Amino acid sequence: MDPNVLRTRRWFFEQCGVGLGAAALASLVGDARAATSQAPTGPLAPKKPHFPPKAKNVIFLFMAGGPSHLELFDHKPQLTKFDGTLPPAELLKGYRSAFIDPNSKLMGPKFKFAKYGQNGAELSELIPHTAKIVDDIAIVKSMVTDSFNHAPGQLMMNTGSQILGRPSMGSWVTYGLGSESQDLPAFVVFSSGKKGPSGGNSCWGSGFLPTVYQGVQFRGSGDPVLYLSNPKGVDVELQKDSLDAIRTLDQARLDTVGDPEIATRINSFEMAFRMQSSAPELMDVAQEPKHILDLYGAEPGKPSFANDCLLARRMVERGVRYIQIFHEAWDQHGSLTHDIKQNANDTDQACAALITDLKQRGMLQDTLVIWGGEFGRTPMVQGGNDGRDHHPNAFTMWMAGGGVKPGVVMGETDELGFNVVRDKVHVHDLHATLLHLLGFDHTKLTYKFQGRNFRLTDVHGSVVQQLLA
Repeated sequence: MDPNVLRTRRWFFEQCGVGLGAAALASLVGDARAATSQAPTGPLAPKKPHFPPKAKNVIFLFMAGGPSHLELFDHKPQLTKFDGTLPPAELLKGYRSAFIDPNSKLMGPKFKFAKYGQNGAELSELIPHTAKIVDDIAIVKSMVTDSFNHAPGQLMMNTGSQILGRPSMGSWVTYGLGSESQDLPAFVVFSSGKKGPSGGNSCWGSGFLPTVYQGVQFRGSGDPVLYLSNPKGVDVELQKDSLDAIRTLDQARLDTVGDPEIATRINSFEMAFRMQSSAPELMDVAQEPKHILDLYGAEPGKPSFANDCLLARRMVERGVRYIQIFHEAWDQHGSLTHDIKQNANDTDQACAALITDLKQRGMLQDTLVIWGGEFGRTPMVQGGNDGRDHHPNAFTMWMAGGGVKPGVVMGETDELGFNVVRDKVHVHDLHATLLHLLGFDHTKLTYKFQGRNFRLTDVHGSVVQQLLA
């Protein structure tokens, strides 16, 4: 045969098409098989990021509902001065909010502020424990977001989009880094407060990523995960025989079709079996010494935000990559004075204890802790004379550990706390910074879906250099 014929595309595809298909199928099946175990090639095995990371684990203390920056972190004497007057007309031009009457009057902060730490950060009397660790955290007073309603705002903060179906931060992180725990999920979620987040399970969902990367919700009492305990009449041997049979059937189907969701199912069964011994030991905070329980304000057997924070530290010790604690209680349209004080009482001590505990164990340098909600609250009153509406134009968050520069107070809002006037930080910028601290170029951590590469920051985001140690 003429050698030139051998080099034509037509001959190549006519003669090698079946071979290419077989090679592609073998690759798919091989990838799927690799996803069935906790071996180094498994989907949750530890992976290297783009460059050496500062942080290896994340704990996100999510204050769902929108905590008021004006009562906690952003002291505005002018707001006190003009309490009970209408805001300047130009301030509200084109402004959109959830429920507030444009003619609502300004309302001064309800609590006193004082300066703390080496940088003289002003904090509310509501958070005396946070005041003690102010030199260990970086406070960002210039956050902005795109949404003024809870569900889309929480989705925005957790997935980078107001639209359902995008992967959550925890899913992106576990997709990029895997896990260091063989016996616990890579991504764990707790929920305290009066109810779960308005954004629902999508706040920790995997979106279009394989479901092996979605968050696993733990309960505060009883079995940490439903159906973890065997029913009466099922012993270990019977359970093992059943799981072996299920795995054989699932593996046969996986070998046939190569669907990664079957690999997720296999992984879930195996993880659940291992968790039957690891989870009860993890959840038994009574093992902690009394001075640690007192530090957090934790009470064994009593579900609370404090217990969840202590459990988060225990999970980081055991290699869990991403832990998120939702505390849904901060939506004060009325009864602000009473309710925000209760929220602070429920969370302040444990938040500060978590930073103190991680630091004294030498774990803070590798663990990134984030505190904040989906947006802030308006300087204008709502709910009679004791409430504030949702406010996306300005709010406060703080970060600590994992390569964050401690003792920083970044950003500034105007004299009424309405708009950011210096060092604006969008949610996309926060995400870009988080991924940078974990060792990723946020523009390159992508997943191809529906014909294009998606990322947590979509087409936005810049790393906030002022926050980096």
